[in-house]
Amino acid sequence: MAWNEPGSGQRDPWSSKRPSGGNHGIDDVLKRLRARLGRHGGPGGIVTIVLALLLAWLLLSSYTVIDARQAGVVLRFGQYARTLPPGFHFKLPQPIETVTKVETTRVRSLSDSVRMLTRDENIISIDFTVQYQVSDARAYLFAVDDVEGTIAAAAEAAVRSVIGHSDMDLILSGEGAALVDEAGRTLQKTLDAYHCGLQVTAVSFQNVAPPAEVKDAFDDVNKAREDKQSIENGALAYANKVVPVARGDAARIAAEAAGYKAERIARAQGDAERFSLLLKEYKAAPEVTRKRLWLETMEQVMAGNRKVIDGSGGRTIINLPPVPAAATTAAAATSDADADKENQP
Repeated sequence: MAWNEPGSGQRDPWSSKRPSGGNHGIDDVLKRLRARLGRHGGPGGIVTIVLALLLAWLLLSSYTVIDARQAGVVLRFGQYARTLPPGFHFKLPQPIETVTKVETTRVRSLSDSVRMLTRDENIISIDFTVQYQVSDARAYLFAVDDVEGTIAAAAEAAVRSVIGHSDMDLILSGEGAALVDEAGRTLQKTLDAYHCGLQVTAVSFQNVAPPAEVKDAFDDVNKAREDKQSIENGALAYANKVVPVARGDAARIAAEAAGYKAERIARAQGDAERFSLLLKEYKAAPEVTRKRLWLETMEQVMAGNRKVIDGSGGRTIINLPPVPAAATTAAAATSDADADKENQP
């Protein structure tokens, strides 16, 4: 029995090699071609199979499907022809045109750890991470040979440039976020100069600290910085408490001085005006004015003293006011001091 006679599918040499669940349309075409070749044989049947396979190959390689997360770069005889957006596209069959698919929405990341010198010549260790995407599929494929190595070198150069122009205190303080942003801009500028089709999405610093060999010294420096800040805060609080009080006292003293000044000026002006009036009256009636001034003076002198009325008929009595006790004590002490000075050799 011939191998292609019906009745025993196990004798079919193609049945054991055909994968299960394949393309049934192509399998049917091949079955018909095999049946025709088995019936007729000869070079004509072989040519028919070759033509059928060539036609199937042309049909299958004349289109491509680009995923929504991808971009397709079309090469025609190895030279760039065009870039395909997501969707279904027709193209020339291989090897005339080939399509290389590049994922443009996937976020790639790169991490590295470096030691470097700051502007104030301190050593610092930084772990940094760079996240990036493909912005130009053609440049990504053909601009540079080693994309990972290029972005790693550019990222390290950007971080070294930023850290090398900053002081240790600034790097370790809360202003480090500004340095991260500056490093990202520097890295993107470098990648744009390379025309490698990459877009930096994020740059972050982790474990920014001095090396372990000098950690103890930096801990002492940080503690001293914290003590300094604490003392400055205490001094500022004391100044905020004392300065307003001092300013209030100064304002009060200035107001009292201004009041005293106004009082003295007003009193002096009043005395001058009074003297001018008295002078005018004195010029008009000297005797009357003189007597009036004497009477007013005696009134002021006698107003504070005890009066003694003498009814004996003309005996003169001088009434002296009593001396206060404090004045008596002070006078006695002065007399004793003068006596001691005189007795000294």
